[in-house]
Amino acid sequence: MVEPETRASAGQRLGTPETMAISTLAPGLKPPVMPPGRHITARVRMLDETEELFDISQRASGKVLFDMVCTHLNLVEGDYFGLELQDHRKMAVWLDHLKPIAKQIRRPKQCVLRFVVKFFPPDHAQLLEELTRYLFALQIKYDLACGRLTCNDSSAALLVSHIIQSEIGDFEETQCRQHLLNNSYIPDQMALIDKIMEFHHKHVGHTPAVSDFQLLEVARRLEMYGVRLHPAKDREGSKLSLSVAHTGVLVFQGHTKINAFNWSKVRKLSFKRKRFLIKLRPDLNQSAYQDTLEFMMASRDCCKVFWKICVEYHAFFRLFEEPKPKPKPVLFSRGSSFRFSGRTQKQVIDFVKDTEFKKIPFERKHSKVQCNSNSPLPSLRSQVPKESAKCAARERSSSPAKHHWKEPALVSAEDSPALRNRASPSSQRNGREDRHEEGGRATLSSSRHQAAEPLNTEPVSGSPRLLGAAQGMVNGQRHANGVGHSPDGPQPSPLTSPLLNDAATRTDDEDEARRKRFPTDKAYFVAKELLTTERTYLKDLEVITVSFQSMLEKEEATPDSLKNVILSNFEPLYKFHTGFLREVEQRLALWEGRSNAHIKGDYQCIGDVMLKNIQGIKQMAAHLQKQSEMLLELEKACRASRKLEGLCRDFELQKVCYVPLTVFLLRPLHRLLHYKQILERLCKHYPPAHADFRDCRAALADVSEMVTQLHSSMVKTENYQKLLELKKDLIGTDNLAAAGREFIRLGCLSKLSGKGLQQRMFFLFNDVLLYTSRGMTATNQFKVHGQLPLRGMTIRGSEDEWGVPHAFTLVAQRQSVVVAASSLSEMEKWMEDIKTAAEQAETSNGLTSELMASSMNDHKFLEDSALEPESEDDLSASRSSLERQAPHRGNTMVHVCWHRNTSVSMVDYSMAVENQLSGNLLRKFKNSNGWQKLWVVFTNFSLFFYKTHQDDYPLASLPLLGYSVTIPTESENIHKDYVFKLHFKSHVYYFRSESEYSFERWIEVIQSATSGRGAVSSREEAQAH
Repeated sequence: MVEPETRASAGQRLGTPETMAISTLAPGLKPPVMPPGRHITARVRMLDETEELFDISQRASGKVLFDMVCTHLNLVEGDYFGLELQDHRKMAVWLDHLKPIAKQIRRPKQCVLRFVVKFFPPDHAQLLEELTRYLFALQIKYDLACGRLTCNDSSAALLVSHIIQSEIGDFEETQCRQHLLNNSYIPDQMALIDKIMEFHHKHVGHTPAVSDFQLLEVARRLEMYGVRLHPAKDREGSKLSLSVAHTGVLVFQGHTKINAFNWSKVRKLSFKRKRFLIKLRPDLNQSAYQDTLEFMMASRDCCKVFWKICVEYHAFFRLFEEPKPKPKPVLFSRGSSFRFSGRTQKQVIDFVKDTEFKKIPFERKHSKVQCNSNSPLPSLRSQVPKESAKCAARERSSSPAKHHWKEPALVSAEDSPALRNRASPSSQRNGREDRHEEGGRATLSSSRHQAAEPLNTEPVSGSPRLLGAAQGMVNGQRHANGVGHSPDGPQPSPLTSPLLNDAATRTDDEDEARRKRFPTDKAYFVAKELLTTERTYLKDLEVITVSFQSMLEKEEATPDSLKNVILSNFEPLYKFHTGFLREVEQRLALWEGRSNAHIKGDYQCIGDVMLKNIQGIKQMAAHLQKQSEMLLELEKACRASRKLEGLCRDFELQKVCYVPLTVFLLRPLHRLLHYKQILERLCKHYPPAHADFRDCRAALADVSEMVTQLHSSMVKTENYQKLLELKKDLIGTDNLAAAGREFIRLGCLSKLSGKGLQQRMFFLFNDVLLYTSRGMTATNQFKVHGQLPLRGMTIRGSEDEWGVPHAFTLVAQRQSVVVAASSLSEMEKWMEDIKTAAEQAETSNGLTSELMASSMNDHKFLEDSALEPESEDDLSASRSSLERQAPHRGNTMVHVCWHRNTSVSMVDYSMAVENQLSGNLLRKFKNSNGWQKLWVVFTNFSLFFYKTHQDDYPLASLPLLGYSVTIPTESENIHKDYVFKLHFKSHVYYFRSESEYSFERWIEVIQSATSGRGAVSSREEAQAH
């Protein structure tokens, strides 16, 4: 309770810093200053039925009180909520943010404000915070209990089963029945107890967070979800009810929706005395067109209340930013001056995605679940996937104040030392997700440094509460020595990630001494690049010859043809390159003077080693030509055996398989391109008279000949591999990898529909354009919504037509779609690729989009439909989606594009294949003082971090799409040579290389991943010349 004499804000009472984010404030702003004047005590009833008292000045605006409530709850997405009260006419109204409290609350002692959900979004996936989803779940629970959310018995039972799963955990018959007898969730609950228990039995393993998510998934499909009825009559006097939703104005008769007026069809909303007027836009398709619809309400005040909420709903869901206030008239005013005050939904989503917050834990008041488990629910925060804290122990708060809502603590390095000492959550991971960059970087360091970007899709904790320090834990696993860090003892260096804290940190003196010892000739560093990339290549071959091969040997269902083709092709390559790597290491040792020979001149070359081994590779050309055959055999075997398909999928989730399995199968082909690039640099560097020039030129001629011979099959095989990879990310099409289909581009666009702009993932092929949305299932796959055949498609800019930046319209044979890109460059890339593909589709006689029609029919639905029918099929699909779907990689390039709102073309993929690089780098975070030595591999648009080159799998990764690479400025105080900076929004990393050559190479390859290319790839340019 707030003590009137202290006059402290709710945030100050909770000990939160002044810079903490508050829902209705822009980044960096503080809550409004409390104006002087007499104070009153405002009583607010929360969604968990507790009451809080807030001391506030009568002259303060409603926004000040609302911000105090959001601060008290540590609520970031507060814009979806509002404070509801009864005015002097006993009418339920919303607290106006712009008016003073004194004009709205006449009798503070008798007035109770309710903190409730005000704006119901169409998709709960748009709620990015777990606390927000929990509050929405409480609202659904309240609406069910009071009879406002009506539905059939099956839906009601399913909703209640998710509620009790969240409150009491997994099903136990006696406990469940007793809990239902003691608590009433719906009217006439006794008749549905058996059905509720039947549903509850199927939710075993669901954490409270997952239960909230599933509850909202079921509720949003109900016709009465988020509906607040306002009684009215039509012109004939028939009793109706009006309501407003994100789609527009709705008309109900009883609890049945009989009409809906979409915002796009409404020209104006107004009221005159008791009449509420809806003026519509002309509809050329209807002969009997009615311009104005009139509804009679109980009073003028009822009309005004409903009109206000319509104005707010339209502004919140349809506008890009808060409408500006109208200038005050000089003489007299006409009409209401009311306007929407606050951020729109788009601003809220962008703000939460772009801003990092300190996670404040919250407690679920009614939940008896003692420990959270890993849920299959993906976090929806920010650009890329986020990890959640794993429950190690439940910490009881010693504070006597009521504090029922706390979120799982993800302690950032920017947090205060006190909070970091109090909680250091560790993330429990499995499979490939262990590799992501900041997997457990919540250190107990007392010095401040930048919070690194979370880069992995991880489960949201289920029963969040502030956790005790998980000492000695890294990535959810205890260190080998088992020794934890004491908060009172020496703290680890802030530059060291717990993922990588065993890696050596080299001093500047050691680095300088090493640099003086080694050669400085550019040819040496080119040869060293050959060595480092060959080490990575041999490790990649081991993934197939050791890890994958052993898995196939254990599986009886594996056909002999698949075993033979992999064994016969990869084993000889692995043995050959093992010897090649040994020769390169020996030559570099002589070159550096580390051997006993100490002979300089004859050993300061690499061309003879390259020539000898390139000629050996030519003799193995038959193995290189069978790469496409291996892909076909693997795909054929997986189609024939579900078990083998599941094993391959599980193998891709292992840490050793850090890129898609099919990428490893194409490594031998791609390695030829790397040899060619290395030899080209050597030939360019050497003068013709150099002793090594002749061998390098001969080796370059041999490898160029092989690349030319394999170029055509390489392009086709890469395309086929990409189609197979995309097939795993898509739900709704089975024959994606059909003969003749070519992948062109994938990426994020906003699709304009009746619900406004909605984020969609688009996939462009040479015959069809697919648009999808990310499925909220354990698979994290993308569900196909529709397809647009390219034949006959036209495209035009539509920014002026729709008033949407970077918008363009795609006009296909049967429909047209309006989409918007995130930037001008993205729009130009998409328009150019679609236009070119459509022109080629007109002249080709090959593939048609009908090949996909059979698989699309079952998955396509009407996006713009305002009515989502409630059926048993929908409910069962929602209920069992997590049970039916198999685990899937959630960190593929498709997901990175989705979270960072960008796109990637096949040309970009080809560039990424050519520009692979490995080597040691020193890494430094923004506010740390030392440098950490890491082995870094660049491939597949990402940096993968190892402690040493001998590690079997990476410890972390950093997807580079969206990042910028620059050179640090003087103000950043990085007084070292060969340093480059990677930054994306607030995330900054510094990397330091050992030479000018390696510095330029890292800049070159990273720029190839962070910036798109034109329509012609460098490989095609090289072939043309």
